Amino acid sequence: MDWTDPDWEYAPMRIPSDTDRQTAAVRLMLHAEYGDWELARVRLQADGTRRVWLRRRRSAQRLPGLVL
Repeated sequence: MDWTDPDWEYAPMRIPSDTDRQTAAVRLMLHAEYGDWELARVRLQADGTRRVWLRRRRSAQRLPGLVL
């Protein structure tokens, strides 16, 4: 994953350890469907937290925003 690639923007996301797999999948699906994000990387932390990085192609039409 090249964080310096000017064609992509990245957004980190944290999924708590008490979130079940189905809920996590729905959250990611909503970001993909409505924000045009795709999954770039998932890391499972020792405490069970999932660290997720989403990416999407940069577009002049899109305003930068936060991912909740």
